Amino acid sequence: MSLPNPLNQHIIRRPQRIALLGHIAEQGSITRAAKSAGLSYKAAWDAIDELNNLAQKPLVERSVGGKGGGGAKLTQEGERVLRLYQRLQVLQAEVLGSDEAASDFNLLGRLMLRTSARNQLHGQVSAIDSHGRNDMIGLQLAGGLHLDAQITHDSTQRLELQVGVEVVALIKAGWLELLAIGQPETPGHNCMGGVIEMILDAEDGPSEVRVALPNGQVLCALAPPAALQALDAAEGQPIRVQFAPSNVLLGTPV
Repeated sequence: MSLPNPLNQHIIRRPQRIALLGHIAEQGSITRAAKSAGLSYKAAWDAIDELNNLAQKPLVERSVGGKGGGGAKLTQEGERVLRLYQRLQVLQAEVLGSDEAASDFNLLGRLMLRTSARNQLHGQVSAIDSHGRNDMIGLQLAGGLHLDAQITHDSTQRLELQVGVEVVALIKAGWLELLAIGQPETPGHNCMGGVIEMILDAEDGPSEVRVALPNGQVLCALAPPAALQALDAAEGQPIRVQFAPSNVLLGTPV
């Protein structure tokens, strides 16, 4: 049951998020699945976005039902991943049958890296172009989408990047800028079109805007209320998201 390496790592590091798939399959609702899994509604959305972004195909299909809920079901790929997770649970119980084995497993977990970046997109290196001491790394994402990341040549060598290598692109939500359809983009920036899936307002800070891309992945951006008003932003509205290649961090599986 071959899966992308970033998703394999996620199954090991964040089993509680993979377990959410089982709750979605049983409940058919994000709200009920979140409650059953002991997560907040927002945390459940975050988990689904991260899982869908790391997989080559979406694992969960959703229909937004407003702030109070929304329907959800597993795709065929989601059902396949859930079966794998359930098999791993059985194997883990066999492997971690002693206190010593459990301690060693916890040590491995501490050595795995978590990141604060909200946006984690799985892709493959499609091109490497040198520009002085920096390299422009072209990434091919699911569904034919593309983005560029600018990193130092030393980082390219340290990560052992070459065409075909699988990577995860990390982009902080605050580094994304929303653009209206037809609004000119900044030359040299990555720019992706999508649809506003959800806007989560905050009383004391910027709003969180989830943008669904055509390939099923989701980007999360932060925008002040005034900027959203200027864009006349609303759920279901087409929007574009831009960000500089220098604001894309790259990671590879350990």
